[in-house]
Amino acid sequence: MERPVLLAAALLLLLLLPGSGSGAAVTRLRVSANFWQVQFDCFPVESGRQVLVSLRTIPDRGLAISRRHTVAAELPGPVFTHAWVPEARAIEVRVPEGPALTVRLCHQLALACEELPRPFHQQVQVLGGRRASLPYEFLVPCLCIEASYPHHDSPRSKRCPFRDQPAAYGPELWSSVRFHDYSASSKDQMAMVLSASCPLRPRATLCWREAAAETAPCHDVPNSTASEEEQAYTLDKVDVHPQLCFRFSYGNSSHVECPHRPETAWNVSVSAWGLQLRLRLTSSVPAAFSAALCQRRGGQCEPEAPLYTVTQPEGSAPGELALLLPVQVLGSCVLVWRSDVRFARKQLLCPDVSRRHFGLLGLALALGLVVTVLLLNCCGAWRPAAGAPGGRPVLLLYSPDSEEHLGLVCALAERLRAGLGCDVRLDLWEAGGVGQVGALPWLYAQRSRVGRQRGTVLLLWSRGSTRLFRRWQVGAADGTPGDAHDIFGAAMACLHGELGAAGCGGGWVLAYFSRLCSPRDVPRPLRPLPTYRLPRQLPGLLGALRGSPPAPRRCRGRAEGLLQRLLVAGAGEGSPPPQPPRGGCRHLRAHAGAELGVAAGPPGLGAAPGEGRGPVTEVRG
Repeated sequence: MERPVLLAAALLLLLLLPGSGSGAAVTRLRVSANFWQVQFDCFPVESGRQVLVSLRTIPDRGLAISRRHTVAAELPGPVFTHAWVPEARAIEVRVPEGPALTVRLCHQLALACEELPRPFHQQVQVLGGRRASLPYEFLVPCLCIEASYPHHDSPRSKRCPFRDQPAAYGPELWSSVRFHDYSASSKDQMAMVLSASCPLRPRATLCWREAAAETAPCHDVPNSTASEEEQAYTLDKVDVHPQLCFRFSYGNSSHVECPHRPETAWNVSVSAWGLQLRLRLTSSVPAAFSAALCQRRGGQCEPEAPLYTVTQPEGSAPGELALLLPVQVLGSCVLVWRSDVRFARKQLLCPDVSRRHFGLLGLALALGLVVTVLLLNCCGAWRPAAGAPGGRPVLLLYSPDSEEHLGLVCALAERLRAGLGCDVRLDLWEAGGVGQVGALPWLYAQRSRVGRQRGTVLLLWSRGSTRLFRRWQVGAADGTPGDAHDIFGAAMACLHGELGAAGCGGGWVLAYFSRLCSPRDVPRPLRPLPTYRLPRQLPGLLGALRGSPPAPRRCRGRAEGLLQRLLVAGAGEGSPPPQPPRGGCRHLRAHAGAELGVAAGPPGLGAAPGEGRGPVTEVRG
């Protein structure tokens, strides 16, 4: 009865008899029925030498076999000639007059010459004085011709004529390789495994393909060499994308292989609104994204400061993020990329400022120009003294309850800084400092600095501010600890203390945009503060910020009239500015729950505690 056992073969070469060299293989034992079959790999043996083969069982079952085999002296190896016929994709083998030969094509590996895959695997017997044509699949460097005599253990002759043939290192070399893609966006890793006919160990680096077409150029990414182990190539910290590819290089040949999955982990779209670009990002993995404006010059678009960043923290649900970028020059483009990985594509977006947006852009430009001219011409008394770095500081606080409100906040802050020369302190402009010291220490330090320099805290109010104020009142009455990232709540606590101590909030000014708020939306405890309605009372607000008398009445009238006419004209040309889509400001409302580190951006102002973890935005100058 046949019994399965584990066989161990101990092989010993006894160099007993000298002789001329030839190759031989160990005889394979092929026994049927009730016997075992033992097969050992091939190894070279010179002709005339003796080979000893010993076998025993593990565990020992009393079976021990020892056999000797003498390799008979043979004539020199088979002689043949060959010719490459590229148009027929074949190699022609010619056997001279004499004994017949068995010929075949094979791929030379480390030790053995492996047969070609079907249907190209064939052994042809060629009579003396005849020739035979052997077709091949791919012309590769390891393609060889092997010939032997028909009898058993015949010496063999082998030639590999394409090792130094440049044509063997062309596209067919890479066509013979099968690429298995195991790249995963969830792991931020690119991984590919190669199955090759020849024992290749190419070098793999990253490159960025300009377009999805295979003929598109692929630009090398510096310092991006992948690690290799047994034909498996991996590279970590990569933003996996169908156009971020591996370039495999071997000798003077190279091949670009891109991830096989067409889907991406994130997408971005851009739209123009006034003097701002709105980026809408959707991501299926936790990630951080950076964006920067750029101007096209000679086919290149290099990012310009400042750098804007939004983060979706680990553990948060996949969703939509948004960024607002101020536009300095019409026709600006924006570069967007993942900033939490080492290797990432930079996606270039150039918004189409069509006629539908041209009216809004023109209105915003005209409004900014008029405000600047008024500030420079009619309000000369409010300018800082010559040589002064920027006059009294202005700490600007707000609640990000809508993108329209946030856009107006940014526009007003920029005009105060550019037109008046005010030293405006805005969290969005000091993301590095907020991220390093924390939200509340940054607020307290700025409030102390503004107080020492007799500056002003400008509180821009909206209907969303009213809701957050009431929520803060409930938490303060219950003794609930405030959120460490809630700047708006901390500002209300600070203002409440100053109102209670002095009876009025010295150094505090409240303003609201009439389009987004009304006097009834200002809570009763804050009504003692100086309050200004924008844009009608803009000259009065500017005077309060500079600590000087208001502008002359003729300047105030001119400013009010021009601003009102611009606003009316804008409303007549089209509908009001588009409202943000539902969920579009999620990154602003949920900042309070985000965790900040040294590299994290500032939390959004006015985020209510307990609303969950959300994205973190950052602006770096």
